Amino acid sequence: MAAYDRLIFELSSPGRVAFSLPESDVPDARAALPAKHLRKEAPALPEVSEFDVVRHYSRLSRMNYGVDTHFYPLGSCTMKYNPRLNEDMARLAGFARLHPLAPAALSQGALQLMHELAGDLGEIAGMDAVSLQPAAGAQGELAGVLM
Repeated sequence: MAAYDRLIFELSSPGRVAFSLPESDVPDARAALPAKHLRKEAPALPEVSEFDVVRHYSRLSRMNYGVDTHFYPLGSCTMKYNPRLNEDMARLAGFARLHPLAPAALSQGALQLMHELAGDLGEIAGMDAVSLQPAAGAQGELAGVLM
């Protein structure tokens, strides 16, 4: 695994900028805030080029251990393996707008999808049945190990 121990602040050079935003076309929000809530001085942010920012965080990303680069079967709560394609599909309007307490009559598409998915997973794994509903945390981890 890669090793990199420099802070982004160590790459800073006064006057170097990565990106400049255009002038805002909305009123300055500071006018609506009491003076006691406003900064007295600019934040101490690093001054780095876009190239340095991209390279710095790309190096750091190679130090991560996660589902994009390694086998990572367990986790707790929502830390399960979720392929990016699944995230894209979950954002489709028909699924994203479905309320968990919607009546079965209005949920047939989602129920069909889950039924077919369970059948496909069972067939692939050679199992009579599968569960799409292990609870989070330790129960989800145990379900993953037992499957």
